[in-house]
Amino acid sequence: MSRELSPAPKPRNNSASLRRAICILLKLGEETDGTGYPLTGLAEKVGLNKSTLFRLLQPLLEARLVEQLPSGNYRLGRRNAQLGNAYLAGLDLPRSMHDVLQELASRTRETVHLVVADFPSIVYIHKVETAHPVRMFSRIGNSAPAYCTSVGKAMLAHASPETVDLVIENGMPAFTSRTITTAAELKAALSEIREIGYAVDDVEHEEGIRCVAAPVFDQSGACTTALSVSAPVDRLPREKVPELVPLVTAAADEISTRLGAVL
Repeated sequence: MSRELSPAPKPRNNSASLRRAICILLKLGEETDGTGYPLTGLAEKVGLNKSTLFRLLQPLLEARLVEQLPSGNYRLGRRNAQLGNAYLAGLDLPRSMHDVLQELASRTRETVHLVVADFPSIVYIHKVETAHPVRMFSRIGNSAPAYCTSVGKAMLAHASPETVDLVIENGMPAFTSRTITTAAELKAALSEIREIGYAVDDVEHEEGIRCVAAPVFDQSGACTTALSVSAPVDRLPREKVPELVPLVTAAADEISTRLGAVL
């Protein structure tokens, strides 16, 4: 997440051993091929001598937060999966992510939406309203077509070809003169979105409204959630879109990280 949206650092406590143990776990979390790190290599990466590292590893091994492979290498243990699943099971997405959405709305001074996929549609699950008198006409629980919304396209860009075909086969009627209505146009747009990392609803779903969205990924790498900033075109002209992109993508990345995604 960008520094603009990151929380202010808190004072550190005096538990050096705990901080070092956390550092070990975070470093092991960066290793994704399953082979782990040898003691010497891990010591170099966390900046500890081998005897100190070995001492800190013992309680982590006992708690199964770290495991030692037959090769002698160390990697994250299975208890981390249990903790991660417990965290995700208790996660109320709108409530848990409200602070991120509120911060994005405060910085952009526009309406922020959080949506989930229900292809061929999307469903609004949370909304932080702008203070401006002219606002978006959207309600929590309402649905909209995926192919002509920024959030829908942001998710479709990372969906399977079968899912994209499902959306196309469901029909692509025009809502405005700018709505994408052909399979070729949609697939070309999705390819571009995958490359640049965000999507724009350029007055495609609702007259006079422009939206900028970014995909949210979960711990499996799937994308079934997205968020957006929406505003009337007089407050969000095309030339202002690049100003919003870093804020929108940073907020989406923060939620992805909280969901366990590796970005």
